Amino acid sequence: MRIISWNVNGIRAVEKRGFADWLTNESPDILCLNETKADPGQLSPELLNIPVSTSAKAKNYNVFWASAQKKGYSGVSIYSKKKPLDVHFFGKPEFDNEGRVLVAEYAKFTLITAYFPNSQDDGKRLDYKLAFCDSMLSFCNSLVEKGRHFLLCGDYNIAHTAIDLARPKANEKSAGYLPEERAWMDKFIAAGHVDTFRHFHPGQGGHYTWWSYWGTARQRNVGWRIDYNCVDKGFISKVKSSIIRSEVEGSDHCPVEIELKL
Repeated sequence: MRIISWNVNGIRAVEKRGFADWLTNESPDILCLNETKADPGQLSPELLNIPVSTSAKAKNYNVFWASAQKKGYSGVSIYSKKKPLDVHFFGKPEFDNEGRVLVAEYAKFTLITAYFPNSQDDGKRLDYKLAFCDSMLSFCNSLVEKGRHFLLCGDYNIAHTAIDLARPKANEKSAGYLPEERAWMDKFIAAGHVDTFRHFHPGQGGHYTWWSYWGTARQRNVGWRIDYNCVDKGFISKVKSSIIRSEVEGSDHCPVEIELKL
């Protein structure tokens, strides 16, 4: 099972860059989108009815949305070939109002697609960010306690360690690399959860998922790794690979992909 997660920085923007054709040609089993910046009522029929392959008889993806109350802000989505057993929100209004989480239940695991808050300049939303992070950790822990495996994919808006961004020294006071945010990632991993990319690529720097639009940051690979596919440690044996799709353009983020052997 191939699952791709991508912060598209506006689904209507990437539609103009060939998103629908890309998805049909790529044909993942599941695609999770972050920062869609839209609700279904604002979208074209093409975005809501994307075929799962180029076959003339291909069915369309099942599509699910969590949208922010504020128009043009935040939002997540799931495109799935197989209809999940259930799809629901996070169940916490302070985060659901910003369209930050969708949870899809499959037979062998729970899929969580999440767009973590940005702590913003001078840590203006750091308390909100950490409250979200702690709620997510508690939710993941509760799944494991119930005997469920999980995959938490999305834009965490956190570069965990110095090798996860090109210029760590210059960004020690920057949103996404604040000590409190990195400490939460430490806590998440210590709870028994696994950053799957690091599992397969330990100690390797230079792998990023976001680049500023300023200058030629992407061309020079001056970026941050802030998009993740994480699982509980009991599920890591089912993970075949975890990669960064830096060749895919269309957003300031690139997709991250995980393959499960279920």
